Amino acid sequence: MRAGGLAAIPYINVEPDVVCSLVQDTIFSRSPKGLKNTGIFIGGRDTQQAMDMLASAQKSMFTPFEVSVFADPSGAFTKAAAMVAVVEDKLNTEFDTTLEDKTILALGGTGPVGQIVSVLAAQAGANVTIIGRQLDKAQRIADMCNQKFGAGKISIAAGVDTKKAEYIKTADVVFATGAAGIELLSAELVTSATQLKVAADVNAVPPSGVVGLDAFDNGTAIVGSNSGAIGVGALAIGNVKYQVQSMLLKKMTEVEKPIFLHFEHAFATAREFIQAAK
Repeated sequence: MRAGGLAAIPYINVEPDVVCSLVQDTIFSRSPKGLKNTGIFIGGRDTQQAMDMLASAQKSMFTPFEVSVFADPSGAFTKAAAMVAVVEDKLNTEFDTTLEDKTILALGGTGPVGQIVSVLAAQAGANVTIIGRQLDKAQRIADMCNQKFGAGKISIAAGVDTKKAEYIKTADVVFATGAAGIELLSAELVTSATQLKVAADVNAVPPSGVVGLDAFDNGTAIVGSNSGAIGVGALAIGNVKYQVQSMLLKKMTEVEKPIFLHFEHAFATAREFIQAAK
């Protein structure tokens, strides 16, 4: 990253075992002074691999040959951070409560966004269940999130999609994080969700993941809800996600010492942005 602009050099199909050599090719090709204007962005689609690459990149450097690194595979880290931060804010402003001890369902939660949404909510004290079409896969993802991302300090559960009608009865928050264009929370489920406070959908492609929810909704009452639940649409979340990603990329160019950014830093930044925007 250089002052006055951004020069991006992409590398595709990068495997974890070549991260060290790529990083060292970067840091040794210029002077320590010149490294201040350089940063590494880790994309891809695999959250676990992105975190492994981030750790590998950090281990490949030493003073004064260091640059900042930001992991955000498929934008999942910043998108999940924005989603949880927006819902947390709605719980606070509309229901005078927090994520702590809330029962949360991550519908379609086995994908990248669902994984990180679940981890962030669990770290905030919520009781989270990842819901997937296959219970064994949902359990495998939940176990990975608990150990890999939560360092064994959180306990995310797993559930199967066919039992949503049972789970929804005690849910306080629903995160719809499945594939675009698939309705995950139906009108029938909304009606039976007697404790539901907030439902958020991360996909803008119709139909919404939450029945009747518009992509622009930002605290709009959900039609048919008997609990006074409100909805947050994909574009309301997307605005925060875009700001967070931009802020973190900018931060990489402003710090005196290299920083290594991932979903926890994105969540802290999303919280700060929301508060500053009030």
